[in-house]
Amino acid sequence: MKRTRNGATSTMAVVSIAIVIAIIASFALYYNTYKGAGAEASTKSSSNSAFIIGSGSSFIAPQMQQWITLFTDQNPNIHVEYDSVGSGAGVAQFLEGVTSFAGTDPPLPKDKWEANQGKVVQMPVILGAVVISYNIPNLNKPLNLTGEIIAQIYKGEITYWDDQKIAEINPAVSLPHKPIIAIHRSDSSGTTNVFTLFLHKSAPTIWPVELVGKTIEWPVDAKGNGVGGKGNEGVTSILKSTPYSIGYIELSYALTQNLPYAKIQNKAGKFVSPTSEAIQAAAKGALSALPDSPAGDFSNALNAIIYSDNPNAYPITSFSFLVFWTKYPASKADAVEAFIKFINTEGQQHIIKGYVRIPDEIVQLNLKALDLIKSS
Repeated sequence: MKRTRNGATSTMAVVSIAIVIAIIASFALYYNTYKGAGAEASTKSSSNSAFIIGSGSSFIAPQMQQWITLFTDQNPNIHVEYDSVGSGAGVAQFLEGVTSFAGTDPPLPKDKWEANQGKVVQMPVILGAVVISYNIPNLNKPLNLTGEIIAQIYKGEITYWDDQKIAEINPAVSLPHKPIIAIHRSDSSGTTNVFTLFLHKSAPTIWPVELVGKTIEWPVDAKGNGVGGKGNEGVTSILKSTPYSIGYIELSYALTQNLPYAKIQNKAGKFVSPTSEAIQAAAKGALSALPDSPAGDFSNALNAIIYSDNPNAYPITSFSFLVFWTKYPASKADAVEAFIKFINTEGQQHIIKGYVRIPDEIVQLNLKALDLIKSS
């Protein structure tokens, strides 16, 4: 059957209208899901349900998904989502009122905490480690690495795997004469903040304080040997597919993807693996740097735990924080309190491989938040 010109035009008009309707519906769904999730606009929940939407750190993302699954199984009227967008984007979305909570490896910097003092609570909910992973085909033994060597790799000053400085601390390892591809985060990242702070503390003359932060200009990129990946997920994917590369990722990602990682020299001069005991040793040395209230200033916590003075500590250990408002609408306030209580009690008994539970002293500190969160 022949289609007339008018029939074709009519059909195209119907399709165009359908596309416009779909776009409008998609925007409405986005708005209701995200714009309605913040402290001010959070009425996506009915009288019998509540929605808690969070975003941020990819460092904590695998553990968050475990907690969310367990919590929502027990609380079917509370819907929780977490989007692994990186610490920087997560904090920005939270402070803009787009989300109900944020995940971030470094706590709020002092200026942001001061600007929101009394309005937010923070809590370190998990311990993790940033590992230096690598993809060297047919390597016969695990590597030892120092902060100085890693800093020189990311400065573009050490460019081959068989460099004398690497060979000297790995005498039993057969190192290839291959260029090193240094992989780093391309997004605003708490993992990057942790990693670059370690580089500065362990090698201050090589890695200046100006190169510490969630986003930096990577010197190795200017040398043509750097590659950026989004999230821990992106860095892990590039590592797996790029022979002779090196990258920094959260321990859980290395374990689940069967990637090797180096022993790192700590402040006492020991080459240490990121065991649970070594991670806990770093945390013990940081307790005195924490405030006595979740509403307090945590801005020095990261500095206290990274490159710890404890001789048994893994040197790139970090807390990962969750940040909440102190005021929510009534139904959401109850849901947030239930979620916080779960994470700090039963949730600490369900820690996945690659993370370590927080000490009891921090559990008790975090639970004080339940007295600070109120209905608006």
